Amino acid sequence: MTELDARLRAITDLMVAEAREGGGRHEYDGRIQDLSPGGVRAGLARLGQGPAPDDAHDARHLQVFEESLRTQLGELELHRKNPLFHLSNLDLACYDRDYGPQEERDAARAAHLALWPEAVDQAVEALDQVPAPVAKSLLGAVKGLAAGVTDEAALRAHGRLVAHVERAAAEGDPDASLGGEALAKLMGTAEGLPVDLGKLAERADAERDRLMALLAESCAKLGEKDKAPLDVVRELVKDHPDPEGVIEAARIGTEKAIAFTREKDLVPYHDGECLVGLAPESRRWAMAMMAWNSPGEPEGPSWYHITPPDTSWPKQEQEEWLEVFSATTLPAINVHEVAPGHFSHARALRRAPSEVRRVLQSLAFIEGWAHYAEELCVEEGFEAGDPRFEIGVWVEALIRVTRLACAIGVHTGQMTVEEGARRFESDTHLAGPAALSEARRASFDPTYGRYTWGKLLIMDLRERARAEWGAGFTVQRFHKELLHLGSPPLGLIDAAL
Repeated sequence: MTELDARLRAITDLMVAEAREGGGRHEYDGRIQDLSPGGVRAGLARLGQGPAPDDAHDARHLQVFEESLRTQLGELELHRKNPLFHLSNLDLACYDRDYGPQEERDAARAAHLALWPEAVDQAVEALDQVPAPVAKSLLGAVKGLAAGVTDEAALRAHGRLVAHVERAAAEGDPDASLGGEALAKLMGTAEGLPVDLGKLAERADAERDRLMALLAESCAKLGEKDKAPLDVVRELVKDHPDPEGVIEAARIGTEKAIAFTREKDLVPYHDGECLVGLAPESRRWAMAMMAWNSPGEPEGPSWYHITPPDTSWPKQEQEEWLEVFSATTLPAINVHEVAPGHFSHARALRRAPSEVRRVLQSLAFIEGWAHYAEELCVEEGFEAGDPRFEIGVWVEALIRVTRLACAIGVHTGQMTVEEGARRFESDTHLAGPAALSEARRASFDPTYGRYTWGKLLIMDLRERARAEWGAGFTVQRFHKELLHLGSPPLGLIDAAL
């Protein structure tokens, strides 16, 4: 593994969990980040020292990450308001990935666990401004950190953190909104571009209207012209495998998605191994996720992790969980998570030409690319004989665009979480607890509109490439140039042209 220079190291020292897992920087194994107020201030003071990379694009990419960290941790002090930073710092699930010998991963996990008391002391000191809605939404995740932990000192420390977050849930500020100016700055500095939330909210509404029209067209192909499209979807998602069949359905779908992506040559690289299996216990809060073979790791398998419902749950809860894996929605999830989505992106990331591009990964680009991949597959004719695939893509996209609208509404004070839930009920097929859960996520994940935002900017850039390259344009060329940038901040993607 290449040694990072001091300027890049100062950035990864402030985002240890992301560098360790997403970037495969395993020198951070068995270590925690000092997220105490003093530790964060010291880390921020080390940013920007040393020469910039020779490559102008890499220099700007690096600078965007420095500016973003100064906004998140310096100006907005989100480590004092949001337990998510501390959850990532304590998380042991990273060692469940098969990136190295089991004994080395076990030793790293034990060393990390031994630091839990110290990390919890820092978290309790830092988390003095947690709004009640954020604490309530994350309490389950905080409690779940201890799944499978038997070390008594670690469990005592964990109990202190749970009690601290419970106190914030009872006594914290009832208003979780960041304010429009702070949200725009948080999004903009992370991606190296100015953000006009008013225009972005209008774009979200226009995208919703486009998707609703596409959904109606696709439902008509099924002969369902007289029913409301979202009612058609609510019926379609009832056709799903049973709990025992979910992983096999995902495995078969994954093979299809990889074969189609290779046949159409949609991404620069078609190598690597993607295994499909049950998510490790520590990650079973997520229904489906990609744990990719990271750029800093030796060649190895990526894992597409699936979580079927627990058969001990009430029947209704099992049913709602299984609807995510329906014959309509699972194929769209497969292309998002695997090919040409996250797995394909990871294969390109491993070949990115610099450590800056391999290690500093824009989340909005990662999720924007995978979300773009879904509609790309509709355009390229994946499952062309079955309208359910495109219906699944439009349904997933409606959930994502509603997240963008909801995040802007909640954090600018124009929408309560309850109003956000009603928007999910009117603009997607979700209802009741599922709609409320999606709306609540806005409080602790204010940039969760990144899927749609990233997708739209990639689609805009593709149209520019089509116009500028003329006869030289192909989607293959566009994807090759775009993924050569690694996972760039959205404000830097036009370097692909």
